Amino acid sequence: MSYPKIINVEPLEDYKLKLKYETGELKLFNVLPYISGKWYEELYDNRYFKTVHLISEGEGIKWGHGQDIAPHELYEMSIILE
Repeated sequence: MSYPKIINVEPLEDYKLKLKYETGELKLFNVLPYISGKWYEELYDNRYFKTVHLISEGEGIKWGHGQDIAPHELYEMSIILE
């Protein structure tokens, strides 16, 4: 299944991301359940967490050392903001 592209990602407090999609949808994704194990533990550093950025023309998001979350998880596991 194809998912809409992300056109903006904004890191928020409490390890959440505000995602804006090309469809106009605004969604809130909670990263905290994903922060476990050596690969993701660096995200606990709030300064590093805030360095999240878009990749591949909106196909997904990632952090500087390669941590990422699959586009389908971002879309399906987030809640819609009004």
